[in-house]
Amino acid sequence: MNWDDMRIFLAVARAGQILGAARRLGLNHATVSRRVAALEEAVGAKLFHRLTTGSELTPAGERLLTVAERMEADTISARAELAGEGEEISGTVRIGAPDGFGVAFLAPRLGRLTANHPDLAIQLVPVPRSFSLSRREADIAITVDRPTEGRLVAGKLVDYTLGLYASRAYAAEHGLPESAEALSAHRLVGYVPDLVISPTLDYATEIAEEWSAAFAVSSAMGQVEAVRAGAGIGILHTFIARAYQDLVQLPFAEPICRSYWLVYHESMRPTRRIQAVAAFIGEIVERERALFV
Repeated sequence: MNWDDMRIFLAVARAGQILGAARRLGLNHATVSRRVAALEEAVGAKLFHRLTTGSELTPAGERLLTVAERMEADTISARAELAGEGEEISGTVRIGAPDGFGVAFLAPRLGRLTANHPDLAIQLVPVPRSFSLSRREADIAITVDRPTEGRLVAGKLVDYTLGLYASRAYAAEHGLPESAEALSAHRLVGYVPDLVISPTLDYATEIAEEWSAAFAVSSAMGQVEAVRAGAGIGILHTFIARAYQDLVQLPFAEPICRSYWLVYHESMRPTRRIQAVAAFIGEIVERERALFV
């Protein structure tokens, strides 16, 4: 089976549309469409449903995707072996991360990695949504749940805690509650429940059974800034909040414990730049583990 045709098939499957795949591959839209049609004829099956919104894999396409990803993994592995260990790490690695971990922790530290490897480019995408590693929306993802499906390599990075915080200015003006029941008399800052990327992040009821936020922000960093500005009391990541002297933690609330996982697609296991970036993230987290607990 022609690898070049399979490469085009993979691009369309991951982009979800022929035009998007053509852009990624640097090919003409008509060329991609023609190559997909030729592959369908070669395998004797329809691989995509053409929809007004894009291209969706058929059951035959889903089966071929597994084969194509295996071929891709073998190709990557062969290239890695031929490259040799002495070659400089180069290329682009896109990291998808929740904005709290991505902005507050990774962003100030990843510059060391690019300084050590001038030919390595890092793209940090710290947005509050899930990433498809099989579609290559990210090369490495930092998640709050261990993935249970797909051909993914996952390892726990670190446990982290969240606590209840208010600004010192808010405390001076309104006082601070001494129990969860007393929170109802205060303005609360929270998240937008239907926009959380995982059920494990819907944690407000672990602080108080009735949590009604007067101000909801779908961003961990946005919640920090809202609490610092005196908008109310909020549940914040401890490793972020402890960096601000103008925040005070409310002692009656038990810390909420969650975890970060580092995940990448199995086909990228032999790729040196992926391994280098994953190792670097693991090392800086281990070095500063005390920050998270």
